Amino acid sequence: MRRFEVGDQVRIDIPDREDPDHSRLHRKTGMIVEVFEDDAGSETGDPRDSHLFRVDTGDGNTENLRWRDLRPVENNSR
Repeated sequence: MRRFEVGDQVRIDIPDREDPDHSRLHRKTGMIVEVFEDDAGSETGDPRDSHLFRVDTGDGNTENLRWRDLRPVENNSR
């Protein structure tokens, strides 16, 4: 089961300041535009790792990220 699907709005969450992507990506938001499957889950033992999410960050860039680096965007409309 995938945590996100194409069209979902997400926030990138990379809290480790030592991670090379932290300063570039942490707290950016975007939309899932494509989902890929690979065999990473068989390597890590976690089937969730077998999904790679392509995120359009709205600034002309797309990033390929795993589920653990993504959070749903809170819907603040009431």
